[in-house]
Amino acid sequence: MKDDTSMFAWHRFLAIMTKEFVQMRRDRLTFAMMIGVPVMQLVLFGFAINMDPKGLPAAVVSAESSVFSRTLVRALENTGYFRVHALPASLAEADRLLARGEVQFVLHVPADFSRRLQRGESAPVLMEADATDPAATSNALAALQQVSLTALDRDLVGPLSRERVASPAIELRVHRRYNPEGITQYNIVPGLMGVVLTMTMVMMTSLAMTRERERGTMENLLATPVRPLEVMIGKIVPYIAIGYVQVLVILAAAAFVFEVPMVGSLALLSAVLVLFIAASLAIGFTFSTLARSQMQAMQMTMFFFLPSMLLSGFMFPFRGMPGWAQALGEALPLTHFLRVVRSILLKGGGAADILPHVWPLALILVVVSTVALKRYRRTLD
Repeated sequence: MKDDTSMFAWHRFLAIMTKEFVQMRRDRLTFAMMIGVPVMQLVLFGFAINMDPKGLPAAVVSAESSVFSRTLVRALENTGYFRVHALPASLAEADRLLARGEVQFVLHVPADFSRRLQRGESAPVLMEADATDPAATSNALAALQQVSLTALDRDLVGPLSRERVASPAIELRVHRRYNPEGITQYNIVPGLMGVVLTMTMVMMTSLAMTRERERGTMENLLATPVRPLEVMIGKIVPYIAIGYVQVLVILAAAAFVFEVPMVGSLALLSAVLVLFIAASLAIGFTFSTLARSQMQAMQMTMFFFLPSMLLSGFMFPFRGMPGWAQALGEALPLTHFLRVVRSILLKGGGAADILPHVWPLALILVVVSTVALKRYRRTLD
């Protein structure tokens, strides 16, 4: 009798293929990830990512109010790269806005700006730029050079036209704050601290809980009088210690390998790290209450990690994204932590400077922890 098992049989092939489709239909989460991840990538890369940010917030500190100064400000806005966000009354106030990241640029117009132009001299103006992210400011500063050459062409007429012919009417002086040389590592390496912590903390926590469920040790844990909050804190605290080890490694590499300046307080950064690591671990704990296997926990982690990378301002300028993408980015812990770590290390920001970014981290921690505890109680039932 001839053995047909060595030959390809269509009925066996169709049976296996049907089995896989049935298995896929039962594992709805995996199927949703297979469809959801490509769709999310299309939406984010197609609509949200923009390497040429426009409408960047700027402040104008003008010691005079003349036709020439107003024309210069209008010319800046007409480029599309600048949006006058504030008119601070003093240089100190403008410096605070720049340090806190509320504005990206500060234009200083001196008191003798119009008088110099009328005398036929080049009038200097100073543009200070927050250069912690060189990619966010490079195109805007390039457009600014053209503005300095042509902004006053319509106002310098008659006897003043000789100023346009002899030399540029505006002497533009650009001061790139916090990263004068535009070194990319100064922006990327501190941000890697948040990226690494997001990836490892969320993943390790979600896998640790689902691993216990798969191995059957969860039933033993549930049989004990341990309360959900105690389980959650007991699971999270060891990983906080691991997170600090990762931070020490990254800070050491930043200081000795990449020579990233650290002008702020490392003690303040350490205090904020507790919030960020705890928030990331709480997210991982929540994923573990939703996932039924380690594979699903891994899939949820990747589904969370991808928008965190793209919408937080780590890879692409945050202000270059449309409003809806920025709103999504504000809900991610990594977005606020990146602002905190760059403010402390590169700008020397203090507690008052980072407070607008710390309270969202605390809020995210409270909300996610509440959801995780409620979900955990349901697993107890």
